[in-house]
Amino acid sequence: MLRLAIALILLALVSAAADQASHEPQYVMDHYVLGLLKRGPRWTPEVTEQTKKIQEGHLANIRRMGAAGILIVAGPFEDDTDLRGTFIFKCSLAEAQTEASKDPAIQAGRLVLELHPWFAAKGLKVDPPK
Repeated sequence: MLRLAIALILLALVSAAADQASHEPQYVMDHYVLGLLKRGPRWTPEVTEQTKKIQEGHLANIRRMGAAGILIVAGPFEDDTDLRGTFIFKCSLAEAQTEASKDPAIQAGRLVLELHPWFAAKGLKVDPPK
């Protein structure tokens, strides 16, 4: 009788664990490209008409890639290090390189971009500007 009771308790515990596991969130994964923007060889802290123009072009390129659905997340880092910001692309590595190379800050050498294939949860996005 004791063995039967122990067996029933174990069966109930296994069943409860299996039921709990089936209710845990299941992530569907997808492929992205992670870009790390760093200070380039021509970066300077000075703000000039030239650097303002380059920055405006940089932001316009970000908006262009976002509107095309290629760039899904972008933003600067808030600490003052050589690592300046990040991009997350939803496209191939080659396409991310081609599109990012149109950025005036990268063309001017103020920024350099390091790209990495990245596997993360499907559906990454940010809310569009209001």
